[in-house]
Amino acid sequence: MKDKILNMDKETFGKYFDHTLLRAYASNADFELFCKDGINCSAAMLAVNSAMVKLCKGLVKGHNVRVGAAIGFPLGQSTIEAKVFETIDAIKNGADEIDYVINIVELKSKNYSYIEDEMKEIVAICKEKGIISKVIFENCYLEDDEKKLLCEIANRVKPDFIKTSTGFGTGGATFKDIELMRKYADSDVKIKASGGIKTLDDALKMIELGAERVGTSSTISIMEEFIKRKGA
Repeated sequence: MKDKILNMDKETFGKYFDHTLLRAYASNADFELFCKDGINCSAAMLAVNSAMVKLCKGLVKGHNVRVGAAIGFPLGQSTIEAKVFETIDAIKNGADEIDYVINIVELKSKNYSYIEDEMKEIVAICKEKGIISKVIFENCYLEDDEKKLLCEIANRVKPDFIKTSTGFGTGGATFKDIELMRKYADSDVKIKASGGIKTLDDALKMIELGAERVGTSSTISIMEEFIKRKGA
């Protein structure tokens, strides 16, 4: 699998990546460079907080890169109604993809119907609008049984992706979690690895284990490492 990926061209490999800029203190100039980098890397998607969707959508106009909005980010502690509104607003402003954070308090309280209802509402909006939906588990705070249960809920609701992490928790994506999610999620529910992925080898391993997207702010350095290794 690794050799197959390394034989890909830059444009094909780039489509594994959601290039991210989610920090609170970024400037418009930072977003201009970020969008330019995402275009140059042939990234699948540029991941931003929802307020920045319109700006980034304008900056990538005419290029084959999508813009995604982070919803309820990074804590997930807003109501279903608030997340639904934010989702609709982001789509109105041009979002092509939605990554939302589950309500971990409700999960820990064993209010599993809440988690499923939340997922159903957001995924339904995305499906109606032809938008890719991703559900962020934030695995660093979860027990394996809770991760498995979330996979089972996702199997019923059918978001496009389930995702390991926000990158703002106490830990990010792990190889063990990708294996677990791929084991318990149906094959039509894809996996996104996100959080702490900074090297080409880490990205390759995540993909080998079943991740079909990799979220990272280190896309540029990973791509440079990819090109260097191909030329070695």
